[in-house]
Amino acid sequence: MIAQVAVSKCNSYEVKEVEQALRDSLSLLGGITCFVKPHSRVLVKPNLLMSKPPEDGITTHPEVVRAVIHILKDINCKITVGDGPSVWGNYIENLDEVYNVTGIRKVCLAEAVPLISFDKRRMRAKFPLTCALDQCDYLVNLPKFKTHELTLITGAIKNLFGLVSGTYKTELHKNYFKPSEFAKILVDIYQEAKPALTIIDGILAMEGDGPATSGKIRQLGLLLTGSDCVALDTVMAKIMGIANQEVLSTKEAALRGLGEGKLDKIKIFGEDIEKLNIRPFILPKSLARISKLPKPVQDLAKILIKYYPYSLRSKCSRCGHCVGVCPSKCITLLRNGIQFDYNKCIACFCCQEACPEAAISVKKSILAKLIGL
Repeated sequence: MIAQVAVSKCNSYEVKEVEQALRDSLSLLGGITCFVKPHSRVLVKPNLLMSKPPEDGITTHPEVVRAVIHILKDINCKITVGDGPSVWGNYIENLDEVYNVTGIRKVCLAEAVPLISFDKRRMRAKFPLTCALDQCDYLVNLPKFKTHELTLITGAIKNLFGLVSGTYKTELHKNYFKPSEFAKILVDIYQEAKPALTIIDGILAMEGDGPATSGKIRQLGLLLTGSDCVALDTVMAKIMGIANQEVLSTKEAALRGLGEGKLDKIKIFGEDIEKLNIRPFILPKSLARISKLPKPVQDLAKILIKYYPYSLRSKCSRCGHCVGVCPSKCITLLRNGIQFDYNKCIACFCCQEACPEAAISVKKSILAKLIGL
């Protein structure tokens, strides 16, 4: 079967514009019933990384969630919405805050759709995933179009990491901290969860040191729709100006035969991405310059050149989120900020992802500085 992706323009989050763009996108692919059967149970999973408002571009916009709910209601589906954000401390309390601040609770209340927590889990091969997967017929995946400090992009495949239950996310970061190993875990999750439909919210996107407060929001005005997450991430990387082989999760999933990773074998409907004239995305500092080196040099650089998080104390509010989320427990909360134990640090950048104040940046190894990276 030929992989198909629809790329549609949508310039704002105005209710009618989003819904019409999404309906048009699905029509190009044969309609919603090509992905989800009428009267079925559907779990809708947005990207709700942290408790930040939708205009910050960190989370899936609530109007995209609303549009999906309307379309699923048209075919009489029983819908639930939920996510397992990168929360820390008291899990349920913080999850409530995430649902409130991101605007998802307001939409679900207005649409009379249950908003659930992923508090119950079932162990799979290497990780526990939410039991909500066992209670639905279809998973609809709603990622955000963003760069990512560790995985380069956070799109269709990476968004499924939120299905991992509770604090076990930090265990996976600790046990599979190398980018190549973590990419395999992401693909394991994709292989297990395999969503029926994925819609990437790229109306407001993010570049630079994503996926959270250290990234820079960017108006992109696109929605990407399809069922093949590998193909979707391949098209997303192309739009960003990234060579597809640089995205390790896409490469790994394609090698396993879980989707199409070659752009010339993907049928793209809607917008011609070659004619969109989109400026290449700014990449995370730890990846941007290495990606421009010749391939053999890249391979050597990834072994010898290291990047680590460091604190911008003038921005630090001492909230302790970084301490709670760190899988290697290498961060200490001090009176005037935080301190890293670099002997323990695995450079997973969970701390930067969790920081609500953009108070954690990237530190280069001596070799990286010497050769100008």
